[in-house]
Amino acid sequence: MDFVSIRIITGDIKRLVDFYENITGVQAAWGNEDFAELRTTHGTLAIGSTRTVPLFAPGSARPADNHTVIIEFLVDDVDTLYEKLKNAVADFVNEPTTMPWGNRALLFRDPDGNLVNFFTPVTPEAIEKFSR
Repeated sequence: MDFVSIRIITGDIKRLVDFYENITGVQAAWGNEDFAELRTTHGTLAIGSTRTVPLFAPGSARPADNHTVIIEFLVDDVDTLYEKLKNAVADFVNEPTTMPWGNRALLFRDPDGNLVNFFTPVTPEAIEKFSR
């Protein structure tokens, strides 16, 4: 088994895709007007419109209703990126903070309220973990 992607269901796909393209610098690959993917080296962030939900099972997913998942991106320098994101992000949950597990993390919300974490490993152990 191999983990491939996480998908966000949204009521405004263009707005959300534009947001993620802006904050990550990754160009989305559009499958059609209801589905796009932002592909990185290690995973894919898929974004689907609410019109795709009935294809799986009607009512199985609701947009802007996530209260458990944090979407995480490994970045080179979270502090520098924080300064650049101030004009693109409306809802920062915290400023860059060094976590007990050795990552410097920046938590914010996307336009649908999903939590996003940009992090940079800063301790030798964390750097080793992500250099494999």
